[in-house]
This record gives sequence, structure tokens and C-alpha cells, in this order.
Amino acid sequence: MKTPLSSSTSSTSLLRKTTRLSHYYLFTLFTFIFFVVLLYSEDFGCIFAQLDNASHSIKGTTSGKKRVKLAFAIGRGEEGCDLFSGRWVRDEVNRPLYEESECPYIQPQLTCQKHGRPDRDYQYWRWQPHGCSLPSFNATLMLETLRGKRMIFVGDSLNRGQFVSMVCLLHRLIPEDAKSMETKGNFNIFKAKDYNATIEFYWAPFLLESNADDAVVHRIQDRMVRKGSINKHGKHWKGADIIVFNTYLWWMTGLEFKISQGSLQDEVKDIVEVSTEDAYRMAMKSMLRWVKKNMNRKKTRVFFTSMSPSHQKSIDWGGVPNGNCYNQTTMIEDPNYWGSDCRKSVMAVIGEVFGKTKVPITFLNITQLSSYRRDAHTSIYKKQWNPLTPEQLANPASYADCVHWCLPGLQDTWNELLFAKLFYP
Repeated sequence: MKTPLSSSTSSTSLLRKTTRLSHYYLFTLFTFIFFVVLLYSEDFGCIFAQLDNASHSIKGTTSGKKRVKLAFAIGRGEEGCDLFSGRWVRDEVNRPLYEESECPYIQPQLTCQKHGRPDRDYQYWRWQPHGCSLPSFNATLMLETLRGKRMIFVGDSLNRGQFVSMVCLLHRLIPEDAKSMETKGNFNIFKAKDYNATIEFYWAPFLLESNADDAVVHRIQDRMVRKGSINKHGKHWKGADIIVFNTYLWWMTGLEFKISQGSLQDEVKDIVEVSTEDAYRMAMKSMLRWVKKNMNRKKTRVFFTSMSPSHQKSIDWGGVPNGNCYNQTTMIEDPNYWGSDCRKSVMAVIGEVFGKTKVPITFLNITQLSSYRRDAHTSIYKKQWNPLTPEQLANPASYADCVHWCLPGLQDTWNELLFAKLFYP
């Protein structure tokens, strides 16, 4: 007669069977995930890169379970609120936030009304996040916060547009004899004398030293940057209390980019060509190293504005071939619209680099909300630096600027988002 199996023996046998089944299901699950990631890696990278900035700044603002208060914060944003996910709402009562004619600091490249734009519809839209509210821009609070401080926008002409927007949002509170604007080298500097404050723009389209660093003459086709050269510009940013970086458009010259290993002034240059993504990754890492070394996380704030979309190809939104933003007076209504000008692989680089850093940097994800605004570009309604040819005059779309934005307009919303993340992170 066989001895009956003990309960512990039965349990052990059952556990072994369960473990074998668990291993089989885990192997199947991991195999499935691997193939999904393989098939859709670029989209995952893009999705990752579009995470709300809280996910990027949290590494730099927490230590274990202890949350460190960010500089300039006076409150917290609504729990679970993604300010960058929402819709545009027409608001003729509260928009625009200022009049074009009231702000003398807008460059002639951005004064669309002055240059003949017949409609003003693009001025009347307000960004409404899903399920929460975007705090109203408080110019008094912003100016008082900047008292004795220095705020710098660093990057290309799109960041200069955001800088001008910020100045336009604030200057009405300052008496005429107590404010000034000057251009000095790569700097545009707005001074609020009674506040002992400056709001500045610094031209550095790649952040690194490049052959396009001249703030006036920089239309160069064969672009290159110098490796490890961020201090060439960075020495001018030291002492800033708030920095807003951007860089994207100038990198988009093709699939590869030139990196100089030595001085750009050398007659015979040591140049290597790498993928645009690798070159961009190098710049992002250099920027973060500079921030870590030069910015006091307890007293300063650093922001990075994501890529500003252009609308060069109307076929992207189902328009006619060879069309663009010219004559577009309505926005794109497809909530999932993503134009071909916004390279997902570059967005993935931003997600990868920012996702690994412990440097406290706040990500302003303006790309998707700006992608809908094909109507907000300067198009043909701007100062033309060169006389137009008969061929151009016959085909206005051929010279329409579908990169820059009219002011007042979209970039005021970028500053509303900056305001929200500065004071209510």
C-alpha cells in the first residue's frame, strides 16, 4: 500500500507546474512587447518625448520621497492636469492680450497687420487644457518676480519671437522713461529700470558654437557646429535667474550633420559627419552639463521649449499639392494631426536625454498645440528683405513664411504656459 502524499508534497508539485506556466506566459508576453516596440519604436519615442514636463523635472526636484520646492513657485498645478493637451477655444473678449500697434518692440517680420493681413481671426484663440484651466497671465506678478533678476531666452528666431511676446505682455506696466531696448552683439536686451530687471534674447541657434552665430548674417547652407563648444556662448548666460532654451529648426538640413572637431576658424578643418539625431543628442547633453555646472537649482529655473512646427506642405492636412500656410485662415481640427516637418526621431532624442537626467529642467511641450495653427504664421504679411520677383508676386505661396508667427498670436500662449510652469509647477 502506497503512502499517501503529504499536503506539502502536493503543494510543491502544484507550485512547480504553476512556475513553469508563469515562465511560459512571461516569455510570450516579452516576445510580444519586443515585436511591438520593434514595429513602432519611432512612435513610442515620440510619445515618450511628449510627456508632460512634470515627468522630466521630477527627477531634479525630488530626493527619495522628499519633494524640493522649485524656485519662483507659489503654488502647485492641478493634480493630473496636462496643460499641453487640450483644444483651442475662440475668445473675442480676452484675446488678443495686447494690440500689435501698442507694442513697439515687435520686429517687422512679425507685424502681420501692419503688412496687410486682411483678417484678425488668428488673434482670438485661447488654449484650453482638457479637464483643467490654464492660469491667466499676471503681468504684475511676473514683473515683481523679475525685480532684481535676469531672464534670458536663448536660441533661434523662434525663441526671439517668444522673447518679444514676453516683452509685449509686460511693457505696458512700465512708464516710457523707465524702459529701453538695445541690441548688442548677439543680445537683444529689454530693461525695466525701476525693477532693476532685464529680459534678454541671445542668438545661438544651435546652442553650441557654429558657423551661423552672427546675429545678423547667418543664412548659411553648409551648417556645422563645433564639438564641446557650449561655453563659447554659455559664458554670456552666467548669472541668469531664468533661462528659456530652444533649438531645433536649424538642425533640420538633412539626415546628416557636420561636426568640427577643432576650431571653426582653422583653414583645414577636422570635420566628421554624423546623423542629425546624434548631433542633436550631443547638443542636448552639452546643454544639460552646462546647466548642472552653472545654475543653482535652489534659486534659478531652466526651461526648454520643444520644436516649433512649420506648415510648409498643405498635403500634410489634406490640402492641395504645392500649397502651404498661405491663405490659411482656419486651424487644423484633427486632434491627432502631426506634420511631416516635426521629426519624431528628434523628439525621441529629447525624451531619451531628458528622461535620464537629474538636472531640473522644465519641458514646455508646445509642439502639438502649435501644430494645429496653420493660420497663425506670418505668411506673406511681413517685411520682405529683398525685392520680390515677378514670379514670386504671381505665386504668393512661393515666398510665404510658414515658420514664424504673427504677434500678437500663438507665441503669447507659449508664454502663458511658461508663466504657469514657473509659478505653479
